[in-house]
Amino acid sequence: MKLLFISDIHGIKTNLPKIKERFNELQCDKLVVLGDLYYIGPRNKMIEGYDINYVKEFLESFKDNLICIKGNCDSEVDDMVTEFPIMSDYKSINIDGTTFYLTHGHLLDKYEKLFQDNYIISGHTHVYNLEGKHLNPGSVGIPKVNKEHTCILYSNKTFKLINLEDLSIIKELPLNEE
Repeated sequence: MKLLFISDIHGIKTNLPKIKERFNELQCDKLVVLGDLYYIGPRNKMIEGYDINYVKEFLESFKDNLICIKGNCDSEVDDMVTEFPIMSDYKSINIDGTTFYLTHGHLLDKYEKLFQDNYIISGHTHVYNLEGKHLNPGSVGIPKVNKEHTCILYSNKTFKLINLEDLSIIKELPLNEE
């Protein structure tokens, strides 16, 4: 199974065509969105490319192949107006005999015992990480620290951190290798 993980869109449409292109090109099975879909929030400056209707239509185009986790900037209203479910705080999936816990990341302390010793894939920090068992695809909309807009591809028991600007692979991590 091929999964493409993204997070922290925050209503920015700029890199979504690249996500769709990459999803189709790689023949991915699921697009996993780890929260913060539409709103930019009070801490971030308004930036070019903010278009929540475009983001909504983009996500709805994946509704049959979408896993979507609720982030700290997502609301009940978002769930009511979309054609796909926005899951609650976390979801577990089993791929290749391995459990992955998907969460936005703002409530990691709350679920620490549940997630223990399993892969956790979360967003929230806007900073990518592909080390150990706590992975983060960074941000599609507003990256911080490392300025690349990034995503993670999981395929053939390997995670690949991908730079959306040039589609280069920043780093690879085989499953169960720490």
